[in-house]
Amino acid sequence: MAPRRAVQLSLKKPTYAVCVVGTETLVNVHRDVPRGAKTFRVSGSSKVEVSMVYDPRWVTEPTGKAHWPLDASVDVVISVDTASKDLNDLKVKVSYFKQQEDDPLGHSMLYLTAVDVSLDVDASRIGKVKRCQRDKKTWRWGPEGHGAILLVNCDKDSRKSQKPDLYSSQPVSLDDLQDMSPIVLTCDGPDELFDRHKLVLSVSSSDSRRVRVFHARGGTSVSDYRQVLGPQHLSYHVERQPGEQEIRFCAEGLAFPDADFSGLVSLSVSLVDTVSLPEVPLFTDTVALRVAPWIMTPNTQPPLELYVCSVTDQHGSNQKFLDDMAYLALKANCKLIVCPRAENRNDRWIQDELEFGYIEAPHKSFPVVFDSPRNRGLRDFPYKRILGPDFGYVTREPLNSGASSLDSFGNLDVSPPVTVGDTEYPLGRILIGSSFPKSRGRQMAKVVRDFLAAQKVQAPLELYSDWLAVGHVDEFLSFVPTSDPKGFRMLLASPSACLKLFQEKKEQGYGDAAQFAGLRYKAKRSINELLADRRLRSDSLYVQKCIDWNREVLKRELGLAEADIIDIPQLFSLKSDYAEAFFPDMVNMVVLGKYLGIPKPYGPVINGRCCLEEQVRALLEPLGLHCIFIDDYLSYHRLEGEIHCGTNVRRKPFAFKWWHMVP
Repeated sequence: MAPRRAVQLSLKKPTYAVCVVGTETLVNVHRDVPRGAKTFRVSGSSKVEVSMVYDPRWVTEPTGKAHWPLDASVDVVISVDTASKDLNDLKVKVSYFKQQEDDPLGHSMLYLTAVDVSLDVDASRIGKVKRCQRDKKTWRWGPEGHGAILLVNCDKDSRKSQKPDLYSSQPVSLDDLQDMSPIVLTCDGPDELFDRHKLVLSVSSSDSRRVRVFHARGGTSVSDYRQVLGPQHLSYHVERQPGEQEIRFCAEGLAFPDADFSGLVSLSVSLVDTVSLPEVPLFTDTVALRVAPWIMTPNTQPPLELYVCSVTDQHGSNQKFLDDMAYLALKANCKLIVCPRAENRNDRWIQDELEFGYIEAPHKSFPVVFDSPRNRGLRDFPYKRILGPDFGYVTREPLNSGASSLDSFGNLDVSPPVTVGDTEYPLGRILIGSSFPKSRGRQMAKVVRDFLAAQKVQAPLELYSDWLAVGHVDEFLSFVPTSDPKGFRMLLASPSACLKLFQEKKEQGYGDAAQFAGLRYKAKRSINELLADRRLRSDSLYVQKCIDWNREVLKRELGLAEADIIDIPQLFSLKSDYAEAFFPDMVNMVVLGKYLGIPKPYGPVINGRCCLEEQVRALLEPLGLHCIFIDDYLSYHRLEGEIHCGTNVRRKPFAFKWWHMVP
């Protein structure tokens, strides 16, 4: 119920008032009272509900023909549940008495006109507007929560426009309207009432920068819609037509949640008395809406599209790699999208340039690409080629400094859904590579980290990746899906596991088997030589300590046990105190369902098989996964990257609805 409005009565003349359906109105029976009156009685029309509010400890409810005492704390509250057909068709009569006598000393008459005014959104989150009886002013998380959801209208439904739809003050197409959230204004009552009263839709100044509301008048074509609230439009006089009981609007989000925006906006409608000066709002109804967050998808989600760049430069063509990706995509029943050289300008690192995610409301969902601030050859690809109908775009750019290597989105990952103690993360947790705590090393740009944290639904976790030359989390960790109850395993690069494997092979008599066998352009090194290389061992054990530090953080923050982690053999070497993969980094793989595209490590060949490949197969294939080793040595590894760095995957959104969680 809205706060009660008080109506003052008079003995000398009737009082006329407007009562809003569903609200309570306080009738002041004490202001104008006949001399000598001690009691009163209230009667009203059949459609008026009269309630007496009192404290039973001090006031006894009258029985029979007894009246209510005037000298006690007794309030008269009236309400109606349907709109009037005519002006002043409802009445309330208050009679005053000296004691409990039958003859009244006087009467006060109140004539009411009931009007039904209500602003409603999809507060029940069922995909359509339903009259809401809950507290519409609030927005609540959880499966039993309530409150409507706005999508940031960041796709581009018009082929004529070069910008996302949110930059247009008019809907660009009928498809554009489908991205918007419906709003219904109920305004039922006698037409004559609205000659003296008006309906005003309003938004606060701060919220006007984050939401835009459209109203269609005269028809349902796009040209009939016009902006009524939003930037530079704080209020709108709603023009009600005779007999009109419902007026429909639609709203779009203009900004994602961020450091300076919680994601919540409010809209209000007021019934205003235009005769009084100044004009007085008789009633205000307010609804709260939350802008849908941008959500990342982990490797455990089914793949929809695999992106890779076609390049030809001083390092040669990557056509063989493209062929391998085509084979992998075919096996995984995933669409392959090749970004041509004209669009990537020989920038092959498509994982670093962008991250795929999505936004969702009960009425609509579509993918949204997050463009990183790295801005190299692929700089224009997300905006010019991915942005389109039902495919949105968002970016964040540092204001005062250029991007570092850690701003690339190979340094951005997300875990599968996890439970940590009593806390559930049904959409997983975002993982960001950073410097060691309290050090002054490299970090991802604050504007990006703030944006990710503000989405709330995937609580970001910062890891230590600054020990790497490139500095990305995808160089030492990955996740793969499994069909068991856990649903996934976390893969960690492990120098210790690699040294242990090589030691075992040496003891089995294979010490002369050579790393990089089969590579014409790389000097071979036997297992014996590698194990005797003190610097390589020292470098790799240092890296192991860095990975182990992350391992403990990940176990604690993702609720993982040792059984949930698989150590993938990998060696690293240090250059200028920063680590690089000694051979192709197998953790830096692309995951397409149960098919894994893994960098071919060119490990020692024993009995005709690469022992590193065999070890990885032994670890992963019992989980129902298929390991496909792909040669990326010249095309990617030699350039300080691997398969994951050179690919990107758009995945199926979660079935879980983000608004059902409690962050």
